[in-house]
Amino acid sequence: MSKELVVVIDFGGQYNQLVARRVRECNVYCEIYSYKTDLNVIRELHPKGIILTGGPSSCYEEDAATCSPELFSMGVPVLGLCYGAQLMTHVLGGKVERATNREYGRTELTVDPSSPLFADVPETTSCWMSHFDYISRLAPGFTSIAHTDNCPVAAAENAEAGLYGIQFHPEVLHTPEGTKMLRNFVRNICGCSGDWRMDAFVEENIKAIREKVGTGKVLCALAGGVDSSVAAVLLSKAIGEQLTCVFVDHGLLRKDEGDEVEAVFGPKGPYKLHFIRVNAQKRFYDKLAGVSEPEQKRKIIGEEFIRVFEEEAKKIGAVDFLVQGTIYPDVVESGLGGESAVIKSHHNVGGLPDYVDFKEIIEPLRNLFKDEVRKVGLELGIPEYLVFRQPFPGPGLGIRIIGEVTEEKVKMVQDADAIYRQEVDEAIAEFRKTHGGADPDWMPNQYFAALTNMRSVGVMGDERTYDYAVAVRAVKTLDFMTAEAAQIPWDVLQTVMNRIVNEVRGVNRVFYDLTSKPPGTVELE
Repeated sequence: MSKELVVVIDFGGQYNQLVARRVRECNVYCEIYSYKTDLNVIRELHPKGIILTGGPSSCYEEDAATCSPELFSMGVPVLGLCYGAQLMTHVLGGKVERATNREYGRTELTVDPSSPLFADVPETTSCWMSHFDYISRLAPGFTSIAHTDNCPVAAAENAEAGLYGIQFHPEVLHTPEGTKMLRNFVRNICGCSGDWRMDAFVEENIKAIREKVGTGKVLCALAGGVDSSVAAVLLSKAIGEQLTCVFVDHGLLRKDEGDEVEAVFGPKGPYKLHFIRVNAQKRFYDKLAGVSEPEQKRKIIGEEFIRVFEEEAKKIGAVDFLVQGTIYPDVVESGLGGESAVIKSHHNVGGLPDYVDFKEIIEPLRNLFKDEVRKVGLELGIPEYLVFRQPFPGPGLGIRIIGEVTEEKVKMVQDADAIYRQEVDEAIAEFRKTHGGADPDWMPNQYFAALTNMRSVGVMGDERTYDYAVAVRAVKTLDFMTAEAAQIPWDVLQTVMNRIVNEVRGVNRVFYDLTSKPPGTVELE
């Protein structure tokens, strides 16, 4: 791992993960910590720079999230974003007040190009604003380096002290020069060399895994998705015959996926892994019977995963370590590491039971975002068709079925999902064929069908039906931190609808989910 670190201090902002992701795009490693983290812990990390995120509060309120003034005198450059900029001003003796008019959305920005923060940034550009408060008086030693029509201090600096504040959000795509601004901060102001690379990550982690495991036995939780597959191959490169991969078919996989996973990782596949398949469909269905609350479903599925692994571990003898494909968004969205509220428990993070019968859990991808995991997969030589397969949640179709999970409902969503993905895939292939191999503008990064718990009246074959509605979803995203609905061609959606209502028993309606993230999530539960 890179010895250079930028710390992102989270004040509850919705874009905290995105800030970290943008920093890593600059080939600089960073981690997210809550504002409640003791300052001595931050000091011991020896960060090259600190970034303060946005947040939902007003910094002058009595119970607002805050920080010690000592943070700004550590000799480390600090960049405050939105709330972080206001808090820096407030703590250091400036004044923040409620604005007469809220500034929200895309806004024209004028910057001072002589500031190191705005090196190579056009003097006039656009940015994404989202604030009720504004900086009405700068803290001593600060000067304004950017403004908009409604915001006299859109950015400020005390260059001598290495302190910078930005009122807008440079981390979102709606601020086109935002990544350049963040790069200026971490590479030029903080002096980071930018040595965070996937080839170095692979090499260093293989070495670290060998040292940690020693002669121990390792059991890998192989779910068959991108994350667990990359983790499995990484471990196999590190420890070879000491690794056993257990694939649990919990009956909540996509259509025919269990057999596909076995074909890739089983004895006839290209990888030399000890592969065990456990068919536990009925066991999971029984545990989920009558359960409709999504967090409860996640925790049940997570606990059963661990119980199955414990049982398999006993069959093969003493096992010292369990490997999981946990990635960084799983950790942060489960309420660990940052300050943002729990969005959802992930089966391999927040869904773990209190008691796990292993010496230690190894999560080699825990600090990586999804696109970084894919880069690791390519570095490991995993074929592109596996590396770029669609993400699939650990709880599987358990969270793509709204309400109670039954074997009958699983069959419905498997069949509907297979039809939808087939039609979208064929439409993409046809577009490439007629456009010289180019991808269509509407091409989604993830697309799937889910089963709602809504039933409604329909007419099929002159007979009344009272069946379920399927929701089909497709999103475009760079990092899965934010996402927008893909504009799938209408004729493709019409074909999908016709096939689903005619071929999937128990379904008589099809909806298209237009919700972006935020406010929604990619998955329905």
